[in-house]
Amino acid sequence: MLLALNNSSAGSFVQFLTVFVLFIVVLFICAFTTRFVAGYQKSKMMSGNIRVVETFKIANNKYIQIIQIGDKTFAVGIGKDSVTLLGELNADTLDLKVFEESNGLDFKSILENAKNFKLKK
Repeated sequence: MLLALNNSSAGSFVQFLTVFVLFIVVLFICAFTTRFVAGYQKSKMMSGNIRVVETFKIANNKYIQIIQIGDKTFAVGIGKDSVTLLGELNADTLDLKVFEESNGLDFKSILENAKNFKLKK
Protein backbone atom coordinates (compact mmCIF):
# COMPACT_ATOMS: atom_id res chain seq x y z
CA MET A 1 0.00 0.00 0.00
CA LEU A 2 2.83 2.40 0.89
CA LEU A 3 4.60 1.60 -2.39
CA ALA A 4 1.48 2.49 -4.40
CA LEU A 5 1.15 5.81 -2.57
CA ASN A 6 4.76 6.78 -3.30
CA ASN A 7 4.40 5.67 -6.91
CA SER A 8 1.33 7.85 -7.45
CA SER A 9 3.07 10.81 -5.79
CA ALA A 10 6.06 10.41 -8.07
CA GLY A 11 3.75 10.08 -11.06
CA SER A 12 1.90 13.25 -10.07
CA PHE A 13 5.17 15.13 -9.72
CA VAL A 14 6.39 13.94 -13.13
CA GLN A 15 3.05 14.90 -14.66
CA PHE A 16 3.24 18.36 -13.04
CA LEU A 17 6.80 18.82 -14.26
CA THR A 18 5.81 17.79 -17.81
CA VAL A 19 2.90 20.24 -17.86
CA PHE A 20 5.11 23.01 -16.49
CA VAL A 21 7.79 22.43 -19.15
CA LEU A 22 5.13 22.38 -21.88
CA PHE A 23 3.71 25.64 -20.50
CA ILE A 24 7.15 27.28 -20.71
CA VAL A 25 7.62 26.02 -24.29
CA VAL A 26 4.20 27.35 -25.36
CA LEU A 27 4.93 30.68 -23.66
CA PHE A 28 8.24 30.94 -25.54
CA ILE A 29 6.53 30.13 -28.86
CA CYS A 30 3.86 32.78 -28.21
CA ALA A 31 6.46 35.42 -27.37
CA PHE A 32 8.53 34.61 -30.46
CA THR A 33 5.44 34.65 -32.71
CA THR A 34 4.26 37.97 -31.29
CA ARG A 35 7.64 39.59 -31.88
CA PHE A 36 7.81 38.20 -35.42
CA VAL A 37 4.31 39.42 -36.36
CA ALA A 38 4.93 42.86 -34.80
CA GLY A 39 8.18 43.25 -36.74
CA TYR A 40 6.50 42.19 -39.96
CA GLN A 41 3.61 44.63 -39.49
CA LYS A 42 5.97 47.45 -38.57
CA SER A 43 8.04 46.91 -41.71
CA LYS A 44 4.89 46.88 -43.84
CA MET A 45 3.62 50.11 -42.30
CA MET A 46 6.92 51.94 -42.69
CA SER A 47 7.49 50.94 -46.30
CA GLY A 48 4.19 52.21 -47.69
CA ASN A 49 3.02 55.56 -48.97
CA ILE A 50 0.19 55.87 -46.43
CA ARG A 51 0.88 57.19 -42.95
CA VAL A 52 -1.49 57.93 -40.06
CA VAL A 53 -0.32 61.23 -38.61
CA GLU A 54 -2.77 61.63 -35.75
CA THR A 55 -5.88 59.97 -34.33
CA PHE A 56 -8.50 61.66 -32.17
CA LYS A 57 -11.24 59.66 -30.45
CA ILE A 58 -14.66 61.31 -30.56
CA ALA A 59 -16.79 58.56 -29.01
CA ASN A 60 -16.83 54.77 -28.80
CA ASN A 61 -15.84 53.42 -32.24
CA LYS A 62 -15.70 56.94 -33.74
CA TYR A 63 -12.42 58.60 -34.63
CA ILE A 64 -11.01 61.42 -36.73
CA GLN A 65 -7.67 60.62 -38.33
CA ILE A 66 -5.22 62.79 -40.20
CA ILE A 67 -3.67 60.67 -42.94
CA GLN A 68 -0.85 61.43 -45.34
CA ILE A 69 -1.02 59.72 -48.71
CA GLY A 70 2.04 60.62 -50.72
CA ASP A 71 2.39 64.38 -50.41
CA LYS A 72 -1.31 65.04 -49.71
CA THR A 73 -2.94 65.18 -46.28
CA PHE A 74 -6.54 64.21 -45.57
CA ALA A 75 -8.92 64.25 -42.62
CA VAL A 76 -10.98 61.06 -42.37
CA GLY A 77 -13.89 60.19 -40.09
CA ILE A 78 -13.90 56.55 -39.05
CA GLY A 79 -16.96 54.87 -37.58
CA LYS A 80 -17.79 51.30 -36.70
CA ASP A 81 -18.78 50.34 -40.26
CA SER A 82 -17.83 53.36 -42.35
CA VAL A 83 -14.98 55.62 -43.40
CA THR A 84 -15.84 59.15 -44.53
CA LEU A 85 -13.52 61.65 -46.19
CA LEU A 86 -13.90 64.93 -44.31
CA GLY A 87 -11.63 66.90 -46.58
CA GLU A 88 -8.13 67.62 -47.76
CA LEU A 89 -5.91 69.56 -45.38
CA ASN A 90 -3.10 71.98 -46.00
CA ALA A 91 0.00 70.26 -44.61
CA ASP A 92 1.68 73.63 -44.00
CA THR A 93 -0.88 74.58 -41.35
CA LEU A 94 -0.53 71.31 -39.40
CA ASP A 95 1.97 70.73 -36.61
CA LEU A 96 3.59 67.55 -37.93
CA LYS A 97 6.79 68.00 -35.90
CA VAL A 98 5.29 66.21 -32.89
CA PHE A 99 4.71 63.09 -34.98
CA GLU A 100 8.10 63.20 -36.68
CA GLU A 101 9.97 63.62 -33.37
CA SER A 102 8.22 60.70 -31.68
CA ASN A 103 8.34 58.42 -34.74
CA GLY A 104 11.98 57.44 -34.28
CA LEU A 105 11.83 56.85 -30.53
CA ASP A 106 11.67 53.42 -29.03
CA PHE A 107 10.05 52.54 -25.73
CA LYS A 108 13.33 52.52 -23.83
CA SER A 109 14.17 56.11 -24.77
CA ILE A 110 10.62 57.26 -23.96
CA LEU A 111 10.87 55.59 -20.55
CA GLU A 112 14.24 57.23 -19.90
CA ASN A 113 12.81 60.65 -20.85
CA ALA A 114 9.88 60.07 -18.48
CA LYS A 115 12.24 59.10 -15.64
CA ASN A 116 14.40 62.19 -16.23
CA PHE A 117 11.31 64.40 -16.38
CA LYS A 118 10.05 62.99 -13.07
CA LEU A 119 13.44 63.52 -11.43
CA LYS A 120 13.60 67.17 -12.58
CA LYS A 121 10.30 68.02 -10.87
